[in-house]
Amino acid sequence: MDVNPQMKKVIVLVWFLMVPAGLWFTFHHYPPSISLQWWDVLAFLLLTTAVASMPIVINDIYIFLIQWVALATFLRFGLFVEIIFAQFAVVVLLLKLRILRKGEFFRLPLNLNMFFLVSFFSGFLYYLWGGKTGTNLVFDSHSVWLAVLYVVTNYALNQIILSCNLYFIYKRKESYFGKDFVVETITTFITLPIGFVLYILYNQLGVLSLLCVGIPFVSLAIIFNLYYSSEKINDYLQKAAEIGHQMAECLHVKDVLDLFIEKLCEMLPVDYAYILEAEGDKLKLIRRIEAGMEHSNDTELLKINEGISGMVWASQKAFLFKTRKEWTRFTSDYIPNDVESIIGVPIVRSNKLMGVLLLASRRKRAFEKSQLMIIDILCSHFAVAIENATNYEQTKRQSERCALTHLYNYRYFENLLTDEYEKLSHFDRGALSLIILDIDHFKQVNDTYGHQSGNEILFELASRLTKLVGGTGTVARYGGEEFVVLLPDMPKEGAIHMAELIRQSIANWPFILSQSMDIDKKTQQVKITASIGVATAPEDADDPLALIRHADRALYVGAKRAGRNRVAEYVK
Repeated sequence: MDVNPQMKKVIVLVWFLMVPAGLWFTFHHYPPSISLQWWDVLAFLLLTTAVASMPIVINDIYIFLIQWVALATFLRFGLFVEIIFAQFAVVVLLLKLRILRKGEFFRLPLNLNMFFLVSFFSGFLYYLWGGKTGTNLVFDSHSVWLAVLYVVTNYALNQIILSCNLYFIYKRKESYFGKDFVVETITTFITLPIGFVLYILYNQLGVLSLLCVGIPFVSLAIIFNLYYSSEKINDYLQKAAEIGHQMAECLHVKDVLDLFIEKLCEMLPVDYAYILEAEGDKLKLIRRIEAGMEHSNDTELLKINEGISGMVWASQKAFLFKTRKEWTRFTSDYIPNDVESIIGVPIVRSNKLMGVLLLASRRKRAFEKSQLMIIDILCSHFAVAIENATNYEQTKRQSERCALTHLYNYRYFENLLTDEYEKLSHFDRGALSLIILDIDHFKQVNDTYGHQSGNEILFELASRLTKLVGGTGTVARYGGEEFVVLLPDMPKEGAIHMAELIRQSIANWPFILSQSMDIDKKTQQVKITASIGVATAPEDADDPLALIRHADRALYVGAKRAGRNRVAEYVK
């Protein structure tokens, strides 16, 4: 959530104008007891620090349960000390969360302002109603109700100010009173009685009371966090298994790459993602995602031990860098300057390195060791999915292509024609033209120069057709020396013009043969011609088979019988 730069300056200015002056006012009007012992204050400060540095995680919500310590501190030492401790606790909390990164430092004065206002007004109301603090506080019914008033005021002000911050500073329009609010409210009021117990025990037992109350609470926080960590890892493992299944269902390499990157960016705080493929003794960047956008892969190939990717490749081990200082000695041209945290993982299949995955974040310590393990597992799934998709594409390509000319074969062409005619029927196409060409007297070429030379001519002709047609249509080998060109959204006049260009490119430029039966094995030039038929739907045909039949009729009746080396259109 972006915050206006002017608002950030206002937040810092408010802290400078309000907090120091507020502390001075509090010290003079509600001074701490002169009988304070420094070890008492230090003991409570250490407890505050311990609790603040160990927030409890419940359902991905960080709960900072320092209110009970603040209550005991307030009742024991008064408002001034409680405000100082609260300010210190905020710093500890934010350092623990590691959110004081570049551009986010305003969050420190923002939270300091909030905690100051909460502490000041809660204490002010407590004193206003006749409340007392110190070692001689007697817990009669009036004192208990005042303490409850302090607690309720403290919590209510905290929620109100937090809600205002979200609305006016972060511009969040959604309701604040959601799952986070319910969880925090319940846990806060459950733990607040501990504050009363701590105050009473401290008056009786001294520092020992901090151990009696603090150690169980801190232990509970540690247990909660360990449980949360295990739950989080289990959740990651479950997600990794789901992603692995999803990638296994992808039949194309591009789909596997897209899904892999998308899921990684959803699961982890990834700002930049790179996938590099091993090509011989170098690494080639094949996918580059920066700030959610795909960018060009035009970068130089990396050698072994060159940059972070080269180091991961050479060692075939995963690496985790938490800050820029840890990886800055390695040079990587494509990694942006604002990157802090990096994860590098080798992509290995059957003990063979297929590539390298790099994930980067602008945040320091954005990734954890447990996440490194999960990514390593995902890379194994990814390697298998890529291999399967590659094999599928290769098999599909072989089943759809002519092995000699590398053009599409009859089976693919037939399916494509049916699909295109379906689009024509639903008015998604304006016209559908078909060109059929047959090489004139091709048997004589084979008989004179040999079948190897005939194959050379077919291969060269396929190359010429592909270049001429380009992206306007699809070229396929129809069988033997026959070729077809399917032209979606091209009227008959355009198709006839294209057919004439094809005829001229065949007739006017000889074909070079290097595999002829010539004894001296010299290259030879051979001139050939082709007869071409053209038909267009819907004017010439009502179905796909009729379109083929009518274009074939134009080829043999209008071109072959008329003398060959010509273009003929179907005429009803």
